[in-house]
Amino acid sequence: MAYLTQSYSSIVLLDLIASLLRKRDKIEMPKPDPIICSPMEPSHIAKEAAGRSIAEMVEDGMVVGLGTGTTAARAIAHLGRRIVDEGLSIAGVPTSHQSMLLAVKHRVPLTTLYEHKIVDIALDGADQVDAHLNLIKGGGGAHTREKIVARSARRFCVAVDASKLAPRLNLPVPLEVLPVACPLVQNEVNQMGATVKLRQSEKNSVSVTDQGNLILDADFGFIKDPEKLANELSTITGVVEHGIFVDVSEVHVATLAGKAASVEVLTR
Repeated sequence: MAYLTQSYSSIVLLDLIASLLRKRDKIEMPKPDPIICSPMEPSHIAKEAAGRSIAEMVEDGMVVGLGTGTTAARAIAHLGRRIVDEGLSIAGVPTSHQSMLLAVKHRVPLTTLYEHKIVDIALDGADQVDAHLNLIKGGGGAHTREKIVARSARRFCVAVDASKLAPRLNLPVPLEVLPVACPLVQNEVNQMGATVKLRQSEKNSVSVTDQGNLILDADFGFIKDPEKLANELSTITGVVEHGIFVDVSEVHVATLAGKAASVEVLTR
């Protein structure tokens, strides 16, 4: 009951923040975000195309999962443009404080899983995608909420630029961990053959998730069987969630060609 009360209080707080931001922005229209609007950078062109591609999958009346990260940010911005230009009516479920604030900025109405247990479509990015459409996510530390929203969705659309593709997953796997369990988790994951590091910011402060937990990055090298590893990590006491996503059915991949980008949709 205490946990439910704490979770409910967090939702009320987020709604209050969103309400205050809406009041603040009633007069001023959103200004271009330098993170989103950088057309001179080739990688930004590809991310823009990928983000737009998944945002175009959204239909009127849908409940939409709003992912976290630079490519997901572009999808959220495009949804905002569609709301203005097309009169698109949707409700977004944010996966982080960051995506919530970005949605407010772009006038995307917000809701929660308490109000809509089923999400029509979830939009997100990824840090790496293998040949079987398994993913590693969590570079931004939001993979727990991203996975909750993705699992709540009828359709999960991921957008990446071609640089994120790899034959096999080999990036470190983010683990959201209860602070008290860090020594235990680090020891157990070390015994699984991984090199484990506590994630820190550029200023050497410990990175903390929106849930108040810590992140361990576990480097397993090339991951032979992502599903097996995912199941093993899920059994470790103290691990809230890991960053391996399996059984992803739809990935939109943007490839840069000159000053434009083309998008290919990969499906299982």
